Amino acid sequence: MFKHILIPTDGSDISRRAILSGIDLAKAVGARVTALYAAPTATPVVYKHFLPVGYTTPEKHAKAIKRAAAHYLAVAEEAAKAAGVPCETVYVTDDFPANAILAAAKKRKCDLIYMASHGHRGVSAVLLGSETQKVLTHSKIPVLVHR
Repeated sequence: MFKHILIPTDGSDISRRAILSGIDLAKAVGARVTALYAAPTATPVVYKHFLPVGYTTPEKHAKAIKRAAAHYLAVAEEAAKAAGVPCETVYVTDDFPANAILAAAKKRKCDLIYMASHGHRGVSAVLLGSETQKVLTHSKIPVLVHR
């Protein structure tokens, strides 16, 4: 069945639940997982829920992204360890999360992407389409959507 499952997260509650469920699936089928956090590129403008909330240096913003990635990916590390599932965590910066997800799946030779149905996209998801929809549309491997 599946040997290597990519589980992207954006730090939302539904992504956290998808991580836990994806790790349960990995344990059941004997697969390993790669947890991925794809953040926007560091800029001088700081956003919260896609609204500009302040300014900083790109270096400080990059450090904040790294801290957020470590926090979000720790959920996968801890759950995988508790379940006895081999887990690698990766974070990348990319202004297009769906592209980052697809690229990570290809680069790591994953045979399944297990992701939440939606996350922190809010109004922009209505205007631009959800990242999940983009992954579903363009993935060459199976995508299992957690709701």
